[in-house]
Amino acid sequence: MAVVNDPQPPYLRIVAGIERRIADGELRPGDPIPTTRAIMREWGVAMATATKALAALKQAGAIESVSRVGSVVAPRRLPSRSARGLERDRVIRTAMEIADADGLAALSMRAVAAKLEVATMTLYRHLEARAELTQLIADAAFAEIDYPEPPPGWRSHLRVAAQLQWAAYHRHPWLPRLVSITRPVTLPGQLAYGTWTLRALDGLGLDPGTRLHVYATLVNYVRGTAVNIESEAVAELDTGMTSIQWTTARLPVEGPLIAQVTEPGTELDLESLFAFGLERLLDGLTLLIAPRENRR
Repeated sequence: MAVVNDPQPPYLRIVAGIERRIADGELRPGDPIPTTRAIMREWGVAMATATKALAALKQAGAIESVSRVGSVVAPRRLPSRSARGLERDRVIRTAMEIADADGLAALSMRAVAAKLEVATMTLYRHLEARAELTQLIADAAFAEIDYPEPPPGWRSHLRVAAQLQWAAYHRHPWLPRLVSITRPVTLPGQLAYGTWTLRALDGLGLDPGTRLHVYATLVNYVRGTAVNIESEAVAELDTGMTSIQWTTARLPVEGPLIAQVTEPGTELDLESLFAFGLERLLDGLTLLIAPRENRR
């Protein structure tokens, strides 16, 4: 499993690059910042993009304008707290707290720095960019999983694996958006999940390609269903009703239309959808795996 890289707009890549130079001491307080034209040449961007990057740096307090000199690195406002007592794990935990509370849209290097009460540029001593941060919080979410002793039988084992993944998505509703099936990243939390899950297929006579497709299909099913967790939580907050309560409330008006599809009052929510679909997926895998089991 992996997380999808989160491409930044060009001006943010410039901001990150200059802040990194400041954090590394390549640019010190009072040193001139590259001019707009220098930025255009170095990053291959238009003047509007270069101007926007400088404006963002100024707004963040990383640079300031000096009469007859231009833009220079601003004085360090938090010299001790910005450089000491900050650990990578603490940065990741803080980023997860922001995403849990306000969603991925609220997550930025600046937001993390503000919560930690350090300068934004300090974070670049621990992380390359926001894209790396999202990879690490996704991996940290998988690292929280407490794996039980696998139950006997491949089907029971895969069922528990799916349930563990589903529970992780409930703890962190932003997580499904960061999981990719086709672009694997070898980070420890996700590797641990993959290793534990794939043990279910040991000794079944599956070739490597089939093993991988079984695993990816299971992961993709859980992830695909879980992308609805976040929107459902928002809808429940907005309406004050669960999906079942919402459907029941609409029966007096839409009952005749619903009756064209199913019996009015028939219940369906994310939990029942997940459980039903998981069993049907396992039924399908039985058709693939059972003949191999019988040949052992």
